[in-house]
Amino acid sequence: MKQATAPATGRIAENKKAAFNYFFEERYQAGMVLEGWEVKAVRTGRVQLTDGYVIIRNGELFLLGCQINPLGTASTHVRPDAIRSKKLLMHKDEIRRLVGKVEQKGYTLVALNLHWKGPNVKCEIALAKGKADHDKRDVIKDREGKREVERAMKSRHR
Repeated sequence: MKQATAPATGRIAENKKAAFNYFFEERYQAGMVLEGWEVKAVRTGRVQLTDGYVIIRNGELFLLGCQINPLGTASTHVRPDAIRSKKLLMHKDEIRRLVGKVEQKGYTLVALNLHWKGPNVKCEIALAKGKADHDKRDVIKDREGKREVERAMKSRHR
């Protein structure tokens, strides 16, 4: 059997809205159970993670809101479902600890990114607490302030 060549390590998809909407307490890495057509679509970058979140069902983790769009050349005998829930793989004791923390008020599990680790697709998830509106306004104000400073520096150097 031929050994599959590992794709370049790097990010596949990122959830940029997560950093804006949540404070991250702890980060974890989980493996993903994918079907063959999904792996092929991931290799071509047909993944969207903007609304990705993790739920715990019967002591197992599932990623919801991650959309993997099938390739046009997908096999005819496979019915691709772009928004199907994907099972995440972690050690039982880590999952038990997460269950205890998620049951606390205000905590949730958010998918941060998908990345390659060798030939495997991994999902980085975070135990997160939602930001209040005033926290989000502070982030926007800081971002705009930095942008103005950069503009001033550029115009000064010209």
